[in-house]
Amino acid sequence: DSITEAVWAVKSALGSDVKLGIHCHNDGGLAVANTLAAVKQGAFQVQGTINGIGERCGNVDLLSVAANLQLKMNHDCFKGAESLARLTDVSRFVYEVANLAPISNRPFVGSSAFAHKGGMHVHAIARLARSYEHIDPARVGNGRKILVSELSGQSNIAELVSRKFGVTDDKPLLRRVLGRVQDLENVGYVFESAEACLELLVRGELGQRKPYWDHRYYRCVVRKQAGETPSTEATVKTQVGAVLEQHVAEGGGPIHALDSALRKCLRAYYPQVDTLHLRDYKVRVVSGVQETAARVRVVSDYVVLDSKGHTKNTFSTVGVSENIVDASWEALIDAFEYHLIESGVQPIAPQAAT
Repeated sequence: DSITEAVWAVKSALGSDVKLGIHCHNDGGLAVANTLAAVKQGAFQVQGTINGIGERCGNVDLLSVAANLQLKMNHDCFKGAESLARLTDVSRFVYEVANLAPISNRPFVGSSAFAHKGGMHVHAIARLARSYEHIDPARVGNGRKILVSELSGQSNIAELVSRKFGVTDDKPLLRRVLGRVQDLENVGYVFESAEACLELLVRGELGQRKPYWDHRYYRCVVRKQAGETPSTEATVKTQVGAVLEQHVAEGGGPIHALDSALRKCLRAYYPQVDTLHLRDYKVRVVSGVQETAARVRVVSDYVVLDSKGHTKNTFSTVGVSENIVDASWEALIDAFEYHLIESGVQPIAPQAAT
């Protein structure tokens, strides 16, 4: 009301020929609402930033403003549907250029903006999408995400299996997948934040998971002398097809070294691995009762870049172990496998080692 009254008062004082603008910050969480109210009252120009980046709580998010004006208030803000559908790409590009981690719950463009977990929600979405989605996510270049956990019903898994794998009305499969999810989450895994691992699990139950390489072993050594920066050296041995590959790499830490060594093993056979990059890495203790001997959960967030360095895809994987390096390794190899599958790469058939 205050913004509406202020815009009306300024218009009345200056006359209708003067074009007004609005510049809102988000200190009260009302930047978008205030901006839309000002436009409705007659403001001609909107100042803000992409993704709401700015000091304190940020400026108004121009993406949310433009999407609301276009889709909810019938203002023509885009040059056709194709321009509107690039909204999510623009958001990701700006985050990337600014070297900031994307905010998953950003309206319209966040990775969780159209995410559903509750079984009732997913069942309703399958029947009538607009019952729980205010717009079709494809209109802004985003997509629907179905989260699965031990609390989710078969509706969530059924939607994923149908959408991703084209399998419908296979109740035994749904029961097997849900049972595996519940068993794994009981020991610390989380699939609502590691959708790539869930898809790999489903592929395994469908008999569609074929190995891209045969892992033999890895070794990781960290050396630190007093007063020096620690150095890490990793050795990875794998078999791809009939060839044994063993490579050594140094890194800033165990994960960096293991990642580099694994890439050396795979690059000649699967060059697509070089488009995959670790974006974020989170470690949580599953249960603190055992203190430093406790099982840990590692969630790794990855980004896939195109030839111009722009984001093509993002996904997450999870690993669980009493050993933090082994949990990280599990998340790492799942990420490489999922990326190769999504890239349409066919695995090299296993053969006798040479």
